[in-house]
Amino acid sequence: MSKAFQRIGLIAKDGDERVATVLHALVALLDRRGLNHVLDQRTAAALPDWPHKAEDAETLAGDVDLIIAVGGDGTLLNTARVLAARPVPLVGINLGRLGFLTDIVASRAADDVAAILDGRFTRDMRHMLSARIEREGREAEADLALNDVVIQKADGGRMIEFETWVDDTFVSLHRADGMIAATATGSTAYALSGGGPILHPDVDALALVPICPHTLSDRPLVVPGNSRLRFVLRGDERTRAQLNWDGQKTHELIAGDRVELQRSKEKTTLLHPPGYDYFALLRSKLHWGRAQEEQVPR
Repeated sequence: MSKAFQRIGLIAKDGDERVATVLHALVALLDRRGLNHVLDQRTAAALPDWPHKAEDAETLAGDVDLIIAVGGDGTLLNTARVLAARPVPLVGINLGRLGFLTDIVASRAADDVAAILDGRFTRDMRHMLSARIEREGREAEADLALNDVVIQKADGGRMIEFETWVDDTFVSLHRADGMIAATATGSTAYALSGGGPILHPDVDALALVPICPHTLSDRPLVVPGNSRLRFVLRGDERTRAQLNWDGQKTHELIAGDRVELQRSKEKTTLLHPPGYDYFALLRSKLHWGRAQEEQVPR
């Protein structure tokens, strides 16, 4: 067993009856191994008669060696933002629909976590993004994202108009429903549904994907991962837009706001169980080759 993991944090999504089953199986595993464990308070509050210790997520993040996130990719994304100040390794157990980040299926949770506790895992470092809103020369809001930062219209009506700059070089003036700035991690999320490319996690790049652009030649653009991006919202008092980080946090934008975005010094560390294969994950989640009934070479 790896001596690196002696105190384990458990964070789970709300409102899913399967959570309790998975958590009890994990706690039984940890108890058998004599490892300390703690649940975050929000999760514990949703579980009737949970008998184990609970802490708020921020305190938990500073008090454990490993965190297991039980839920969908959204649960892991939110956990990654909470952990950003202290890069505790993350393990994801999938109770959601796709599970690009939470790659352990619930039926194998105890077995795969046991392997990770034994030191048999793949360590995967993922870049994060730092995005801030500047309004009239002052910072209005700032936060981190693992998947993507999105500027988008805030109502169901008019497009928004905004400038895009890369490293202080003007790229274009866009009229669209918005723009997705995605890391390689986020390239299989909102950016993919918007027609963007899939970037392998080892590729140090950002994908800029326009959302429903007015000009059909306004296509996705891949730029170096260390680029400094700036979006400037044009318009008037009728302009309604917003910025969101990983779909978890949203802040209003008004005409004249500048969104400054660049790679953060913080990173997210993911631990995958033995046998992890990124391309096998893509085949499974995106159903590649299913129609042709292709066989995987042996």
